[in-house]
Amino acid sequence: MAGWNADIAAGPTGPGAVTLVEGSSFCISLQNGDIFPHHPHGVFYQDTRIISRWCLTVNGQPLEPLGAWTQVPYEGTYVGRATRSDGRADSPLTVERRRELGVGIVEDIIIHNYGREPAVCEVMMAVDADFADLFEVKDGRVHRTWEQERRHDDASLSIEAAWQELRKGVVIRALGAKPKATDEGLYFGWTIPAQGEWTVRIAAVPTVDGVEAAAPPLHLSPDTVSPQDRRQQAWNASIPNTRLGNRSVERTLQRAHDDMGALRIVDPQHPERMVVAAGAPWFMALFGRDSLLASCMVLPLDATLALGTLQTLAERQGTKVDPLTEEQPGRILHEVRLGVGTGLALGGKSAYYGTADATPLFVMLLGEASRWGLHAEDIAALIPHADRALDWIRDYGDLDGDGFVEYQRLNDQGLVNQGWKDSWDGINFADGTLAEPPIALCEVQGYVYSAYVARAWMAYEAGDTTLAAELRDSAERLKEKFNEQFWLPDKGYFAVALDRDKRPVDALASNMGHCLWSGIIDKDKAASVVERLMSPEMFSGWGVRTLATTMGAYNPVSYHNGSVWPHDNSLIVAGMLRYGFVSEAQRLATALMEAAEYTDNRLPELFCGFNRSDYPEPLPYPTACSPQAWASGTPVMLIRSLLRYEAHVSQGGLWLDPVLPRSWGSLHTTNLPMAGGWLTLDVTGSRVSLKGLPDGMVLHRGIRPSLADLVERGKLPEKYQEQV
Repeated sequence: MAGWNADIAAGPTGPGAVTLVEGSSFCISLQNGDIFPHHPHGVFYQDTRIISRWCLTVNGQPLEPLGAWTQVPYEGTYVGRATRSDGRADSPLTVERRRELGVGIVEDIIIHNYGREPAVCEVMMAVDADFADLFEVKDGRVHRTWEQERRHDDASLSIEAAWQELRKGVVIRALGAKPKATDEGLYFGWTIPAQGEWTVRIAAVPTVDGVEAAAPPLHLSPDTVSPQDRRQQAWNASIPNTRLGNRSVERTLQRAHDDMGALRIVDPQHPERMVVAAGAPWFMALFGRDSLLASCMVLPLDATLALGTLQTLAERQGTKVDPLTEEQPGRILHEVRLGVGTGLALGGKSAYYGTADATPLFVMLLGEASRWGLHAEDIAALIPHADRALDWIRDYGDLDGDGFVEYQRLNDQGLVNQGWKDSWDGINFADGTLAEPPIALCEVQGYVYSAYVARAWMAYEAGDTTLAAELRDSAERLKEKFNEQFWLPDKGYFAVALDRDKRPVDALASNMGHCLWSGIIDKDKAASVVERLMSPEMFSGWGVRTLATTMGAYNPVSYHNGSVWPHDNSLIVAGMLRYGFVSEAQRLATALMEAAEYTDNRLPELFCGFNRSDYPEPLPYPTACSPQAWASGTPVMLIRSLLRYEAHVSQGGLWLDPVLPRSWGSLHTTNLPMAGGWLTLDVTGSRVSLKGLPDGMVLHRGIRPSLADLVERGKLPEKYQEQV
């Protein structure tokens, strides 16, 4: 996952940085809560840093940090100690900062005096705003200077700025105490009685063209419930409540639920629509690939998230050829951005289309969503967009007509690599040599195969047998060509790609695990693929590496050449189970859940690929996003896969064949959505108890027949039940 200038990795946020996220807003600070402009810190709204300095001092001294934590993804608590003015070691003054993020921030500051004498305190909140674009901050090169004007009154400071035709600003105000406002911030003088405390609330709210972004933007009153609290509460009420015998796995799943709720963002043109952002801190935006995959991973929890993502991407589907943005008719975008810098980089545009996989994933997800019970009219409205996506695959994705989808950037500003491993050096040969574009990735061919199968099955259900047969034949031809040209018989695995000369790129990489998930791999090759994925060169003990240790480009502390990505592994687990490799899937899923124990039960975007035997815990990758949508979807995907929990609501079928690892214990889930109703599920070993199955739905104890198998045999929907 990366932005347009992805050749530069996200800058470090500093040791112990704390990240809050709420919708497309995020906040990064030190452990004591302070924000400094020389770090990639700040409060960000619409890809703009509206607060670049937010530093609290007591009697002229910064706080010594004692601890920081996030109760929910958008709220942080920072506890520190004020330095004594007389230089003695122990201070009687502790400071608690409770911060809530929304459209801006609200912060409660509580100073406790544990001394036996009153304490005179001079409290200063120094504030600044540089309105830097997110990518300027990320890359450490803030080069755009805004013309600023500052105004203050008895209780607030206003910073307004202009650059060309744009006007942005922020208002900082105190609630509950009267400050002395200056151009530098808010100052309070107070005497705190012995064994007493003093409290103030400070809010920072962005403005656009002189108007505050929302009213009220946040939890401005202690007696009210904030909009983000209401939204998170609604999310928590709508998703399943799961208990597991293994409490660590349970906590990881609950953390994933919370983070996925916080990563949802609203389509500004359709406030009722939710989509999932890619990840915090740098990718709090709609990404084609990331948003599609993440919403697919959590489909059993909330199918409306997939619907919102599909509808939003459909409205922005490519309509013309634009080499600057790499837009093409039918193409699904890579990312949407709102900041000034990204717009300038693309001639005033906010969308970039340079990805090879989002377009087939769009069709694949539509097929999945149609089977999980979305309304038929919603699916029907998206079918023309799916057909335009298939047109793109034929007309633009496969320009040389060899049957495979390739990519090559259309300008020198775009992404060199346009699959999920989109770093500049992410696709290479076994000797470390970089592959030259046009490049046909193995997993992209798998996604295209899944897209053909998904659309064929929707055509069967609609009674269009001619189209269904055409798409079935396209899928079969692609599968045959793929297994002929990507398979490396002397190595026992699939090439990660074909290069510009149609040479197999022979690195041993994790990408082929996605091909297991899609089903494009011939059954007689699956065992060898699984064996290589779980070999010591690939399996670190915490997960499958992106690249084997024996490869020339291997580096355990690289973004894509030897690290471990949880989402990558979750798709590999699903692929293993698709081909019947249960023990390998259990081992890999267990390793990931054990890794989460070392990151406060939150799986990060990625971690380093060192051997588990060499280090006592998984080592973090320095600039990994956390929370991140794919990673948050991973625990859900793992449990869904290991339950072998699948549905086809329109055909009245629900399938269960659980193979949860024994160490995870029993599972009890309530509030599990299904066909307009709510299920209660209990699983102990292979025993299943299910309550609340809606009328018209039938539980099948076993594995759902593969749609690809049914499509290949040309089965019609009315014969579907005969196959189970």
